[in-house]
Formats: sequence, structure tokens, C-alpha cells
Amino acid sequence: MQPTGHLRGDAVRVAGDARQRFYDSRGYGRPLDGNEIALSRVEAAHLLFRGDLSGVALAPDADPVGFERFFVESAAAADRFAVRYLVYSDLRDRGFYLSPAREPWPGGDADVAEAVDFVAYERGSTPDTGNVEYPVQVVGERESLPAAGLAGRTLGVVDEESDITYFAAAAGGIEGATDYDPPDRLDGVLLSDRVVVWDAPEALYERGFYGQPLTGRAAAVEGALQLSLVEAASLAADGVLSLSASVGAAGDGSGGNEPAADGPAAAVVARGRDVEGERFDRRLAVYKRLRAADAVPKTGFKFGADFRTYLDVETVEDLPHSEHLVRVVDGDHRFSPRELSLDVRLAGGVRKEMVFALTGVEGDVEGDGDGTTEGDTASDADVEWLSIGRLTP
Repeated sequence: MQPTGHLRGDAVRVAGDARQRFYDSRGYGRPLDGNEIALSRVEAAHLLFRGDLSGVALAPDADPVGFERFFVESAAAADRFAVRYLVYSDLRDRGFYLSPAREPWPGGDADVAEAVDFVAYERGSTPDTGNVEYPVQVVGERESLPAAGLAGRTLGVVDEESDITYFAAAAGGIEGATDYDPPDRLDGVLLSDRVVVWDAPEALYERGFYGQPLTGRAAAVEGALQLSLVEAASLAADGVLSLSASVGAAGDGSGGNEPAADGPAAAVVARGRDVEGERFDRRLAVYKRLRAADAVPKTGFKFGADFRTYLDVETVEDLPHSEHLVRVVDGDHRFSPRELSLDVRLAGGVRKEMVFALTGVEGDVEGDGDGTTEGDTASDADVEWLSIGRLTP
């Protein structure tokens, strides 16, 4: 005969030999006096489903109910009970012992974020003997998920058909090994949405992988290189790029042929804001961080991202595969699970790591007239790197 539980508050108490039967040998619940234990609602539901509890009395002197009634009552009484139960049950079936990640349950001692629902211990280990392997945050398909602070968590996303997809979120930056320093001086022309350098040194593209050459079968012009606005803004902020002419944002020549008086960096950033809005500052902040880390960022447009990155470029003639896709988001960004799944699936499909760059940029860029900037908020912005990938526990 299997034991019966009794709901008291938000926990199910089980007496008899419950401590030996459930807690000591299988890591369920938390011990009380003697051999009695307390189970969380999801733990009790799992034991009911398995037939290890004969029933749970929902009130004193009430007849015990089975899994179906207990599940429905718990779904009405406890926040997100159904999705939390599905993830708990799935990980249990995969061989993990779990505890709710809050006091007074054993998992409440773990150093995890408040949003974490369960801690899963190393496979085969109990709460008394094992280290936490997965801090699990349960997410429904239609919930939103703040990007900030996700690093270090395992996301268990439950879709509308109750299938579960796991993602691992980790902190860390991107470090490259590209050994290239741009020349001391470049002269360019600022067009509506790019900069052209007419006499760019060959190594700027071949070894630094800056820009895209203007080429053609019958080309009579050599050394012409098109730079994106984010590439040009970065080079200008480093004092490398100057502007010999500037064409208006609409391409109508309204900017005249004279370079901007407040310096090339400010001029390029202003043009970037004209064509892209405040996202330009965020993308520039991330671009500069990647270049400073000796990685080469190039557009990730074909992959639906902001950048793809190459860690070790010696020459474009022998270019390796890019290793990361980088998407730039606001520091307050909230993911939808569908959006997250799409980005991670696409990155995995092209054998790249999906990295989100959480940025915060405030204020304006003020030029000092000599090609450098003071208060360059794109350079000074905080960037938090968040890597997210599929996980099979």
C-alpha cells in the first residue's frame, strides 16, 4: 500500500517511512520531524503520477484525491504550476534529482537567481551529496524573458504542445587573434550610407578585412574600398580616417564637399544615426569592443544578425569560417522564447555560436575637430555578452 499525502498550505506532508522511501533514497522533498517529509506541489504530483503516492487529501478529514484532481487544483492555486511540472517531470525522467530553488527547500541554499525555479543536481546525486549542475528557469512559450542576468541559467521552454526545449545561457566575451593594425592615415568620402576610400592600402582589406573593394571585370580604378558606416566611425574615432568630402544623407550633395567642422568621427556617427537611429550607437559600441579584442566583425545580414565574427584572420585569401553570430540588443531587452529559439536554431544550423551583446548607450558624441572624440559614448558603453545555445541535459 502506497502512502497518502496531506496538503498543508503549499506543501504536501507524508508520514510513515516517507523519509527513507522518498527523501533519503530518491531526493524528494525535505525532512520534517521523525520520518515525515514535506513535498512541493510538483514533487507530490510527480509521485502521484508514478503511483508512488496513493492520493493527497486537499483538506483535513477530506478524502484523498488522485493525480487528475490534484493537478487541476494545483494549476489553479500555484503560479505556472503546469509548465513547472512538465519540466520537473522531464528532468526526473532523465535521471536528475531536483529541488525547488527557494527556502525552505534544499535548493534554497543554492546561489542562484530568484527567477530560477529548480536546481538539478549532478546526475545520480541527491540534494545532500551533489553539486548543482543546472539552475533551471521554466519559461512558457508566450512569456517574455529579460535578457539581463540570464547568464548561468538553464532555460526550460515549454511550447503550446507541451514539448520542452532547453537552452544554456552563459556569460563571456569574444576573444580573437587577428594581428593587424590599420595605417596611420586614410582619406575617405562620406556618402549617404557608407564611406569610400579611393586609395586604400591593399592590407586594409586583405589582412584587416575592412570594407569591400570596388571591383569589376573591366575596372580601371584600383584601391577603392567601401567602408560601412560602423567601420568608418570606428576608424575615425581612432584618428585613422579623415574625410575629404561629404555628401548629404539623401545623396543630393546637400552636405557639400567640405568635411564636417566637428571632425570625421562625429560626422560619420551623425550620418549613422540619420540612417539607423540610436541602434547605430549600440552597434558601434559592440563593433569597437570586438575589434579591441582582435576579432573581426563583419555584417551578419545574411544570417539575420548584426555581425558575424572571425577570430583569426591572416588574409582574406585564406579566410576561416566565422565563429559567432552577434545580435545587438538594448540592455533592457526582453526575449520572446520564439525569437530566442529562431536565433539559436539559425546559428546552430550554420555551425556558429549565438551571442547577444546587451548594450547601454547614453548621450551624444562630441568631436574635437581633429578626428578624435571626447565623450564618445559608443566607445564607453557597457556591453554584456550573453551566449545562448541548445542543451540536451
